[in-house]
Amino acid sequence: MENRIDFVNWLDPDMSIQILTCLDDLSDLLRVTCVSRCWRQYVIANGLCRQLCLRMFPQLSKVVHVVEQRYGTKDPAEVGSSNFMEWQNLEREHRAYAFLARGCTTFPIRDLISEPICASSTDNYPEESIDNTLEPRDVVAQRASYWSSKGNSNPAEPEMLLYKLMGDLCVITEVSIQPFEAYFQWGLPIYSAKAVRFRMGHPKSPVDVPLGESYKDYENKFIWTYTSQEFPMAQENRLQTFKLPEPVLCIGGFLLIELLGRVQRQDMDGLFYICVSHVQIMGRSLSPAFGIESPEPSGKFALKVLSYAQPTLDDPSLIQSAYLRRRVGQIINILRGNAVDVVEYEWGEEDDESDDEFVL
Repeated sequence: MENRIDFVNWLDPDMSIQILTCLDDLSDLLRVTCVSRCWRQYVIANGLCRQLCLRMFPQLSKVVHVVEQRYGTKDPAEVGSSNFMEWQNLEREHRAYAFLARGCTTFPIRDLISEPICASSTDNYPEESIDNTLEPRDVVAQRASYWSSKGNSNPAEPEMLLYKLMGDLCVITEVSIQPFEAYFQWGLPIYSAKAVRFRMGHPKSPVDVPLGESYKDYENKFIWTYTSQEFPMAQENRLQTFKLPEPVLCIGGFLLIELLGRVQRQDMDGLFYICVSHVQIMGRSLSPAFGIESPEPSGKFALKVLSYAQPTLDDPSLIQSAYLRRRVGQIINILRGNAVDVVEYEWGEEDDESDDEFVL
């Protein structure tokens, strides 16, 4: 019988780790854990799933520890020897990061906007509020639907739109923005920005923005864990997609759109405006499987695992959130005196749903 050598046992530990960290696919790394008990222990002891996640998303370097909560109960009381508890913690981290790596690549892609928070300025509130950017149509109930900034004589003056996402942890792949074409003005002017930039992060304390409040003075109340490059925006009436160079993990569930520079002057008052009719933020929500706990001003936080069930596009919690957003938009239009097209949502059969647990 041919002799075989276990390189994990024979090679220097650093060399073995270098070999295994060449695996950039979670499936390959999990196959390694199935080779033998020794290899599984080696992967867990050296935190190779965590290292894989850090290579995918450097923002995870801010995780201080993992909190695992399954089936609505917290972890059992920590009893036993220090070695036993250390191994329990390593296994917990292995499970959490393995499922996190899987979720970042396999959870369903969707529009991640949960609700608009505020804008840096609004010309006519609430008729031209940020709420209108959730509506893909330019015209709703025979009225134009868009957000408009206040006019400014300085074309370099930026504007900001702040959105809350569907969960504390989301993988963002692209952001789409449609400038508004003022079809009711002579020449059909398009009030686009010159460029856009995106920031992602979380508030230093719970966000409490009064209805109609502007974003001004809120800049210092957020910790931004990611800032994108600038993307040029075309002065065209179409949904323009800005694809990030790599998927980005948004920690905290807030995304800020910076609209940089103004290109269109309004003939009526000679001021520059930026108007947006629709915004989409596409990616994968890691909620309700994951959350964050106790984010610190330094940016550090605890990674919380709430479930090992794989979510689907028809996940009730996410569908209900989108349904409520649509209802709120309809109520706002009714309060404005507009007739709206009410679309009833048909709830799916619960019997057809199944929760597939992630098992290592």
